[in-house]
Amino acid sequence: MSTRTIVHLMRHGEVYNPEGVLYGRLPGYVLSDLGHEMARTVAETFTTGRDITHLVASPLERAQQTAQPSAEVLNLPIVTDERVIEADNKFEGLTVGVGDGALSKPRYWPWLWNPLRPSWGEAYTEIAARMHAAIDDAREAARGHEALIVSHQLPVWTARRSFEKASFVHDPRKRECTLASVTSIEFDGDDFVKLTYAEPAGHLVPDHLRGKFSGGA
Repeated sequence: MSTRTIVHLMRHGEVYNPEGVLYGRLPGYVLSDLGHEMARTVAETFTTGRDITHLVASPLERAQQTAQPSAEVLNLPIVTDERVIEADNKFEGLTVGVGDGALSKPRYWPWLWNPLRPSWGEAYTEIAARMHAAIDDAREAARGHEALIVSHQLPVWTARRSFEKASFVHDPRKRECTLASVTSIEFDGDDFVKLTYAEPAGHLVPDHLRGKFSGGA
């Protein structure tokens, strides 16, 4: 059996969110028509040159919907894993911005006291720990093959920074983790070998959504 295993971390597609709410873990936020198209486009790329034998998704609707086309083309069940859910965030349900958003209101400023943790939500170290645990289990389930985990921007980005041994402190607008992107982590046995990034549905991502902080993504 090959000792090479790849775990792909896919961010879900675009969400219907006309009010610009930081939706976080709130129920009811589902893929837009464009988001469904992104999910189908990426799923088709998994049918050629890939060996995905295990499929995992966050319990949130947008991740489950993104995983569905891949489940269909790969003929795999979706394993729901709470560990790859979106990060907890105190601004959930609010609009965030320096204009009319929550950041302009002094009552929310105490949440911002420590951007290194960050103080407004789940600690980066906690996100990294749960993502690593989920990735380890997916690697074991697909050992010698490939696994796909459909998750969210911050958990995927935090996992990537952890494997690269890079600082968790960052500008959210500079995350290399656009909608429906795929961050692939390759292992030799249990040892991390390399990480690659791809945007199979990149041509569908509108320019105004690139480099934009997307709350609860």
